Amino acid sequence: MVKSSAIRAALTMVSVAALILATTSVASAQPDEDGAVSSADGARDASQHGGTAGHLPATQSNVDLISKLKMKNAVPEKIADVGVFKDYAYLAAWGAVTCTYNGVHVVDIKDPAKPKEVAFIQAKEGSYPGEGIQALRIDTPAFTGDVLVSNNEKCKDKVGFGGMNLYDVTNPAHPTPLAEGVGDSTVNGQGKKAANETHSVFAWDAGDKAYAVIVDNEEGTDVDIMDITNPKKPFLTAEYDLDKTFPQILQSAPANLTEVFLHDLVVKQIAGKQVMLLSYWDAGYVSVDMTDVQKPIYLGDTDFTNPDPQLQEAAGLIEKPEGNGHQGEFTLDNRYVIGADEDFAPNGAEGSTDDTATAFQISQGSNTPQLQGGESLTGDAVYAGRACAGDPLVVPAPNTTSGRQVAVVTRGLCTFTEKVASVEAAGGYEGIVIVNREGSDGCGAFGMSVDGSIPTFSVDRKTGFGLFDRAALYDNAACLAGAGSLIPGVSLGDIGDVVSVRAFFDGWGYVHLFDNSTGKMAELDTYAIPEAEDPAFAQGFGDLSVHEVATSKQRADLAYFSYYSGGFRVAKIVDNKLVETGRFIDQGGNNIWGVQVFESNGIEYVAASDRDSGLYIFRYTGG
Repeated sequence: MVKSSAIRAALTMVSVAALILATTSVASAQPDEDGAVSSADGARDASQHGGTAGHLPATQSNVDLISKLKMKNAVPEKIADVGVFKDYAYLAAWGAVTCTYNGVHVVDIKDPAKPKEVAFIQAKEGSYPGEGIQALRIDTPAFTGDVLVSNNEKCKDKVGFGGMNLYDVTNPAHPTPLAEGVGDSTVNGQGKKAANETHSVFAWDAGDKAYAVIVDNEEGTDVDIMDITNPKKPFLTAEYDLDKTFPQILQSAPANLTEVFLHDLVVKQIAGKQVMLLSYWDAGYVSVDMTDVQKPIYLGDTDFTNPDPQLQEAAGLIEKPEGNGHQGEFTLDNRYVIGADEDFAPNGAEGSTDDTATAFQISQGSNTPQLQGGESLTGDAVYAGRACAGDPLVVPAPNTTSGRQVAVVTRGLCTFTEKVASVEAAGGYEGIVIVNREGSDGCGAFGMSVDGSIPTFSVDRKTGFGLFDRAALYDNAACLAGAGSLIPGVSLGDIGDVVSVRAFFDGWGYVHLFDNSTGKMAELDTYAIPEAEDPAFAQGFGDLSVHEVATSKQRADLAYFSYYSGGFRVAKIVDNKLVETGRFIDQGGNNIWGVQVFESNGIEYVAASDRDSGLYIFRYTGG
């Protein structure tokens, strides 16, 4: 099983319609230089809060809005995750849209009705936090106090930090750095000047020891355990590639569940054990006993039900599950696992050719015309080389008298947008298929940040060979070790197979309910907002995917969800089913990333982070 080499599920600067990732080891959380992206943990619709279009209408049921606070210097898409500890909320100022004023907002919420920003922790230049903002108490022989942890991804590659940060927030209004940019500083055994980029972090106090686990963006061994017993001198103590350590977490079918990588995790003490719940793309939700971080013990895991159960139940459609295990939590009584399955591509796509009945994976470009569910495109494959300006291999004009034609271009040398522009300049092509290049971060399936006026798709390199009947000559090991772009043995203008692409509606991301048992956990139910399973809401209403779940600290049957443009949602577990019992969308829409439960004077509240503004505080009033 190989790992994804496109970007992890980190929010991207564009509305990425395709969630297929490239294989091999994991890369950074921003588009590659040519615009390759991954599952796009926050693909945006730029019109989301514009006028009366681009979002769902305001709604409210069994939820009181206690307060809301716009963060200083907040601009659309600037706010990411939220964490709460004691009387303070911590909100990440995300940096992939604007690489300025990145860091963590500190908000006094002693009075939930009157939140007040009291401090801002500036991130290192070129770095930004996103997921996993968390504060906790550490009490070890080396340190006693409150510590905030945050992750580092980069918006300036040469100056940005990777790794994780630790801050002393014993006095939250005056946070003090303890360590910044610490983590795994090797890639495939080679030394680096800085720690690998990380997508998320979670810390826990284990008595005389304290640990943090970080999601490594750059290696297949993506579970990195940091010893933070002395948070001024943290160090890497263990790292794991859990699908190799515990191969039973893998799923053999359907065939699309192959891009296995870690997205997020939590640790909870259960029956005296430190149990880690890990959320994996294409491998599901995995529970591991991490009481001894040097000897992890498999407890249980989930599979993605095929066909997709939520789509089948809500819309009567039969499609494969996408398997985007994003984030999960245990319920208060530990009886259930609730998993958020994020999906920003309500329209899936698959390709086929005239000489094989087997469909292949294909991904639609971000900002090129999208095929909607039920639409298709067909044309003869015409090899067009790299399609870069100044390249001696000039894109040939299509022979439109022989029928529709699709330009097949290889990745490399220039950006995807430049390639599309070159094909557009040639005129007459129905669509563009971009084939992955060679390299340790190439070869596999990938998504694209790309602009253009022609439908544009991406495929893995072996599929690209197959479009010209050369799949038998493809060698994956040679591809990973190579540095080429062009398809060998194929000349400019060569005609290949007839390529067909069909789009199908497969819904937005939704929620899973699992029985928290050992071995394979049984899936009990799924839940989605109604609009997420309705093709009429596939575009024009913002992102209607779930993002995170937070379980109640007072009730074992209650869970809260951040649902991006679907707002804030509340569900009860009734007879092993998830039943929506509360909702809130503000006037003008919401764009909610994070949810975190907290208590004040015995009352349970939920802090939520709106990506375009800042902090919302809710109270559920239903039964």
